[in-house]
Amino acid sequence: MKKHSAFTMAEILLSLTIIGVVAAITLPSLTGNINERTWNTQRKALYARFSQGLALMPSLGGYGTYKLAGTDAEGNATSAQDTAAETFVTEGLSKVIKINNICDHEHLQDCGIVSSYTNMAGSINSWPTKLSEMNSMFTGTYNDGPNGTGGTDYTNPQKDIDTFAAAFETQNGESIAIYYNPYCQSDMNENSTYYSQTKMCANFIYDLNGNKGPNTVGKDIGFITAIYPSDPIVVAPLPVIQAISGKKQSEASEACTAMDAESRLPNIHELQAMFYNKDLLGMPESGGFWSSSVISSTTAWDQSPRTGQCFPDSRSYTRDVRCIKR
Repeated sequence: MKKHSAFTMAEILLSLTIIGVVAAITLPSLTGNINERTWNTQRKALYARFSQGLALMPSLGGYGTYKLAGTDAEGNATSAQDTAAETFVTEGLSKVIKINNICDHEHLQDCGIVSSYTNMAGSINSWPTKLSEMNSMFTGTYNDGPNGTGGTDYTNPQKDIDTFAAAFETQNGESIAIYYNPYCQSDMNENSTYYSQTKMCANFIYDLNGNKGPNTVGKDIGFITAIYPSDPIVVAPLPVIQAISGKKQSEASEACTAMDAESRLPNIHELQAMFYNKDLLGMPESGGFWSSSVISSTTAWDQSPRTGQCFPDSRSYTRDVRCIKR
């Protein structure tokens, strides 16, 4: 008689248990990697569409109406008006990018915008419904307009810009909120300190999969920023979470590469976009960050994460560094 061998029930259960434990350990990592690749591909495609579309618009400034409440020439009270962001989408952006649905600031959720998100520092924030909620430093008077003064009239480009957000959905399923400055200024070849707030025309905070999770900055949530009304510069930096402290500008690029081979130092426009979206990133309120934008062999631009001022500083000074992914 031949003797037949087989697995016992105990051995089968033990094998299944081991397989289950290994799967529980490895599947989240595999799923996360797949999601990361999907988000990166979708993010790059979205940036390409926006870069091409915004370049086709004759100007990014001047859309809609924005006025604070006040009085007219006869002394009669006038109410506030704000159609700027919504008009930018309906009359401008929708002509160069395919858009499915448009929502005003009171109905952002109807365009797939979530009520709260997790920022890059791990804090849960409410989704901003107007420019000052995106970055409180946009409500103020900045003295670097074309005539060199901030002025006091509410129509002055540098005073109290606080437009309501609008939102829209794309044909690819992205939900996007826009924060708009109708009075954005052109590049004036600045060679001294200036405020970057005056340069931002439109800031788009996107959610790649609408109201589905994880609703986290750096994953499915990010931003695209258009700077200057004519010949706009469009950037979409993806910052690295960890900052580097106390580096000379001449050392900053190497510090980024040393931390992560896929990282680099942001240029001044990317750094400005990071300041506009500092609440999304959980950036600090003090110090300054180096950019890769060099003015001369001895001078380069850095920016304050608190005020938005851009400074031409000696490359030998020590500043903090916030790298971005390539």
